[in-house]
Amino acid sequence: MKAKDVMTHDVISVTPETTVLQAARLMLQHRISGLPVVDASGNLVGILSEGDFLRRKETGTERRRSRLLEFIIGPGKIASEYVHSHGRKVSEVMTRDVRTVEVEADLGQVVEAMERHRIKRMPVMREGKMVGIITRSDLLHAMVRVARKDKLRAQADDAIREQLLAKLEKSGWAPTALTDVSVRHGIVELWGTIFDERQRAALIVAAENIPGVKAVKDHLAWVEPISGLTLGPDENMITTA
Repeated sequence: MKAKDVMTHDVISVTPETTVLQAARLMLQHRISGLPVVDASGNLVGILSEGDFLRRKETGTERRRSRLLEFIIGPGKIASEYVHSHGRKVSEVMTRDVRTVEVEADLGQVVEAMERHRIKRMPVMREGKMVGIITRSDLLHAMVRVARKDKLRAQADDAIREQLLAKLEKSGWAPTALTDVSVRHGIVELWGTIFDERQRAALIVAAENIPGVKAVKDHLAWVEPISGLTLGPDENMITTA
């Protein structure tokens, strides 16, 4: 899946000359938490988010420091914070260092960038122009759409078993030589031995994610590697997919 597959196409934006109050009203009206800022030529020049309104004179939340700390920080930093908390125009408040992503970028790259830079939205670019935006809510919508499609793709029992075994074979955590799978009427039953309880949860989740699976029954036995102590699953352990 690529950035273009999940992005919002109709992007609400503001200009650098938009007032802070107008931008805030626009965000509340459309129930969005951020706005790209574009100039008269349509070039992306910044981004405005809810975080930019945390320290504002209107709410009395400007940053206050002792004289000693202000001396240590220096006048430049203090002046910059003053502009941010008292600025009247978007250009005075917005973040100028904007993280963007290309329209053909893999969605995994987008998520990695959002996590690494701790951001909630990324403008999507094509040939230097913004063509969309990806937010965390767009990722949620994509997840729901994919899950809905998977639910409609019910599979025969044999196909479910083959797909699950193939998935386990590719993983680096599944004890495939010690695990067996049976499927009947969409209900997966897991048999075998594990040496780490975390493998049990991973095996169940892997089964639940196969389209057509209705429930998972756990018959896995846990063996403590050093003592050889063996424990079975909770009685009648069944999870629904």
